[in-house]
Amino acid sequence: MFVDRVRIRLTSGAGGNGCCSFRRESYVPLGGPNGGDGGDGGSIYLVAEKRHNTLSDLRYYPNRTGKRGAHGQGKDCHGKKGEDTIITVPCGTVVQDYHGGEVLADLTEEGQRFLAVRGGRGGKGNARFATAANRAPHFAEKGEPGETREFLVELKLIAEVGLVGLPNSGKSTLLSVISAAKPKIGDYPFTTLSPNLGVAWLADDRMLTVADIPGIIEGAADGKGLGHDFLRHIERTRVLLFLVDLGDPDPLETLQVLEQELNRYSPLFAERPRQYAFNKADIEENKGRFEELSGRLPEGAWLISGATGEGTRPLLEALWKDVEASRKAEAEQEEFFRPPEREYAFQAPFEVVPEDGGFRVTGEKVLQAVAMTDFENEEAIAHLQRRLEKMGIFKALKRMKAQPGQIVRIGDYELEYRE
Repeated sequence: MFVDRVRIRLTSGAGGNGCCSFRRESYVPLGGPNGGDGGDGGSIYLVAEKRHNTLSDLRYYPNRTGKRGAHGQGKDCHGKKGEDTIITVPCGTVVQDYHGGEVLADLTEEGQRFLAVRGGRGGKGNARFATAANRAPHFAEKGEPGETREFLVELKLIAEVGLVGLPNSGKSTLLSVISAAKPKIGDYPFTTLSPNLGVAWLADDRMLTVADIPGIIEGAADGKGLGHDFLRHIERTRVLLFLVDLGDPDPLETLQVLEQELNRYSPLFAERPRQYAFNKADIEENKGRFEELSGRLPEGAWLISGATGEGTRPLLEALWKDVEASRKAEAEQEEFFRPPEREYAFQAPFEVVPEDGGFRVTGEKVLQAVAMTDFENEEAIAHLQRRLEKMGIFKALKRMKAQPGQIVRIGDYELEYRE
C-alpha cells in the first residue's frame, strides 16, 4: 500500500534517576557519598534511505517511544545511556510540526537525518552535590522526562520528469515502455491509484527518473478526483511532460485543463520546463488529427505511441536536454549562493506571567529543574529553592508584588510563594 502522508507522535527516552548512596566499608571512616548519575535517555532520529518508497511503516506504528537511560548506582556507577531510535523514511520526506505547520526538515539525500526529539538528561547522583558546607547530601536528581512532539510527515517523490495527464491518457503504458517499471494498466478510469517511479535509460549510460502521477481531472486543485492528493509528487520534478490522448474530443482543451489545474495548485509550475506528447499514434486516424492541429500546437509537441514506443526516443532526448539545462542552472545558483548571516536573538531564561490566584513561570531551564526534583525529599526541595533564587525568579516575583500564599505554577507543579 502506498502511503505518502502520516501524522506521528514521538516521545524520546527519559533520563535515568541519579542514585543516593554512601560508601560503607569496615575500617574506612568518613566514606562519603558515592551515588552515580543516571544515563541520558535515547533520542529519536528520522533517517532517509533510498530502499524505501512509502510511509506505510509509520502509518501502522505512528507512536514511538525512545529507550530510557539506566538509573545510577552506588560506588559511583553511572547508568547506561539509552540507545537512540532510528526511524527510516524514503528520500524526499518532508517533516513539519503538526500544530504549527513549520517545515523542520527536508530529507532528500541518502543518509540525511533529522533529530526529531532529544532524549532527557540523566539525573545527578548525590556525589555531585557534596560541598564543604554539606559533605553528606541525602538527595539525588530524578531523570528528565522525555520530550513529546507531533509531526506531519509527507513524501514527495524525487523524479526528474513528471508525467501529467488525464485518466487513461496512457501515462502508465508509456512508463512501462520507456523503463522497467511495471505499473498496473487497464482501460478504466483511475487505474493508477498511487504514483509510480521508473528509470529510463538513454545512450551513453544516461539516465532519467520519471514519475507517473495518478490522473488529474478538472477541479483537482480543489480536491476532486485522485490527482489532488498526488500533485505534491511533481513539485520536485525538473521537467513536466504533458501527455494528451489524441482521441479526446478536443486535445487542446484537454491540455488547457491540465495547465490550469497545475497553475492553480502552485504558481511554481508555470516556470517549469515542459514537453508535450500527443499519445496513441498507433491509431491511424490520430496521426491525421495531429497534422490538423499542428498549426495550433505549442512548442515542444511530439507525436508518440506509448503502446508501440513510436516517437519515444526523440522525446526522451528532448527531455534529457531540458533536465541537463535545469541541472546546470541549479549548480550555478548554488555556486553563487551565499547563506544569510545568522541572526542572534536574545531569549530570556524565564518569563513570569500573572494568572488567576498567582503566577506562571515558563522557561526551559526552570521547567527542567522542577521536573528533575524529588519533592518527597526536603533536601532536594531546598536545593531547588536555591537554584530558583540564583536564576532570579524570586526577585522577579517580588517585583510583580507577589503575596505570601499565592500559587506559582511551573509546568505541572504548583508551589506556594513565601517571602
